[in-house]
Amino acid sequence: MIRLIFVALFLVIFLILSIPVFLIEWLIGKVNPHARDISSLRIVQGAFYVIAFLSGCHVTVKGMENVPKDEAVLYIGNHRSYFDVVLTYARCPGLTSYMAKKEVARVPLLSTWMRFLHCLFLDRKDIKQGLKTILAAIDLIKNGISVCIFPEGTRSTGPEQTELLPFHEGSFKVATKTDCLIVPMAITNTSRIFEDHIPFIRSTDVVIEYGKPFRPSELTKEQKKGIGGYTRGIIQEMVQNNLR
Repeated sequence: MIRLIFVALFLVIFLILSIPVFLIEWLIGKVNPHARDISSLRIVQGAFYVIAFLSGCHVTVKGMENVPKDEAVLYIGNHRSYFDVVLTYARCPGLTSYMAKKEVARVPLLSTWMRFLHCLFLDRKDIKQGLKTILAAIDLIKNGISVCIFPEGTRSTGPEQTELLPFHEGSFKVATKTDCLIVPMAITNTSRIFEDHIPFIRSTDVVIEYGKPFRPSELTKEQKKGIGGYTRGIIQEMVQNNLR
């Protein structure tokens, strides 16, 4: 329970102290929007590193050399925990927009940071609005901002770490319409930090592995047609290997 208290206390303090920082970031953005984007990125990444430390997470990262640093990519990952965002966002080499459910947009202060970082809010029940969100993500890629999507649509809650929900094919339009690189991202053991034993946070060994990136244009016709299933298979294999 002590870890949960430390994490919650840090979050409250960070968000309260963010109020004057927002003004500074807004002023920086008026002069140099890119500088504002990068400073916001590093501030949030620093906060996420602190949260990981307070949670007792021991993170092993594999395949970081597979993450391009000179172009926008589409990160595709499996999703079992709130900590998936914390641990992966802290390792993004450049500005990256994460796609979140629309309810997060109602969280004060947190949603402000997310908007500074170009994050997108998805209404999973409104197909028309969902399409607009995908189009916005495509524009981000074209403007050099990476995008991260968890295409299961929600957190997988199965008892086995290797259980992945079906990937929504629509998520991959971001890549098929831009032919950007897709970076498969396998996240293993994060649910053991918190979700498997709420309300306790426990020290956990987590593995994050970045697979070899590929472009939709490099796939066969059949692979491209079922690109969600193809990517899911890559990620599931990495998760299975990292559990051994």
